[in-house]
Amino acid sequence: MSERGQYVRQVETLIASKELHGSDSLCKLLRYLANHALDHPGEPLKEYQIATEVFGRSSDFDPQLDSIIRVQAGRLRSKLAKYYESEGANDPLVVDLPKGTYLLSLHHRGRGGAKLLGGDLHERSLHGASLTSGRPGMAVAMLSSLLLISVAVIVLLLINRKSVDTASAHSNQSAPAAFEVFWKPFNSGSDEPWAVFSNAFFVGRPETGLRYYSPARDSGTSVWDHYTGVGEVLAVHSLDQVFGTLHRGLRVKRGSLFSLDDVKNNDLIFLGSPSENLTLMEIPGTTEFVFQRLSSGRRKGDLSIVNVHPEPGEAKEYLASPSSSPLTEDYAIVALMPGLNPSRSVMILAGTTTFGTQGAVEYVCRENSVQELLLRLAVSKTGELKPFEALLRVKVTRGVPVQTELVTLRKRNPL
Repeated sequence: MSERGQYVRQVETLIASKELHGSDSLCKLLRYLANHALDHPGEPLKEYQIATEVFGRSSDFDPQLDSIIRVQAGRLRSKLAKYYESEGANDPLVVDLPKGTYLLSLHHRGRGGAKLLGGDLHERSLHGASLTSGRPGMAVAMLSSLLLISVAVIVLLLINRKSVDTASAHSNQSAPAAFEVFWKPFNSGSDEPWAVFSNAFFVGRPETGLRYYSPARDSGTSVWDHYTGVGEVLAVHSLDQVFGTLHRGLRVKRGSLFSLDDVKNNDLIFLGSPSENLTLMEIPGTTEFVFQRLSSGRRKGDLSIVNVHPEPGEAKEYLASPSSSPLTEDYAIVALMPGLNPSRSVMILAGTTTFGTQGAVEYVCRENSVQELLLRLAVSKTGELKPFEALLRVKVTRGVPVQTELVTLRKRNPL
């Protein structure tokens, strides 16, 4: 098989591996770097180029302000290393992404393994040069040229060394201490956590109109479960960015495809209320702040968050803006609890609307609000986060959560 064929085959093997399976962003980055190495061997890659062409960043992307490429490259290096230490331990070929560069290389396993792709261009050109023994003047000229080239290469290496060290420092930069403490239950296991987003059951047709499925009136009707809210989509993006700073991957799955076996065997982050994230109805949920549709009154049928044990000054029920008026306010829950398997953790991030869910996720993805929550829970920088339930108020403007504040919280009693 040709070098190119070996390279493509090894990259596809990596993408299908357990380490990279489910991480679309890293697979996309790996394919892009692989294609570049094949089509433009030895040609340097800029962070700006990767950011705009792979991750859809705008033309005003500034790598000094946005470290996404350094973070993603660091995650990819980690995944490659783990793969070759485990399921790829016997692969004869190794794909490598050396620190300080975005150029992939392919080489035979072992210290003495020959590099097939990604070798240094200067090294290849110098080794390919030959001295002419016929004329001393030509040999002297050739040696002088090679000396000048060597000096130039050394100068370039010294210049690039500083930028390489800077890039490495950024890629290895630690996440905020508040994130390390808050997300530790989902960052310490051997497997990446699942983000399970809601996708409620609908009936009707997308081209003519959809409505929520009702068991009483829609028995036997075909159900659509392929849709989710804007808030859940943006929430997954926010979580992915935070876990990137933690150098941790995140697996994503829609709620209707989830099973109880998945619940037992994984750390889980649920996005969306039980009214749409139906898996939540099958497992133990919150006990202090509970989602419930009102059975009477002016807002009968509306989804509310019931405050099971209201304290002085707290309301019994919390509802979003009425459906008859523009949505300007919603309420949401942030809750951490043990999983069905006590060694696993479950977090619920859910509003009564998709925008409340987005607000809840953004709250736990901002350093200052996470610090506030840890302070209210009396968790130190080196402490351990215990199960809790928190109620949030989310201000919404034109379909965008613009402000999220902590209303009250409860520490859950140990089981």
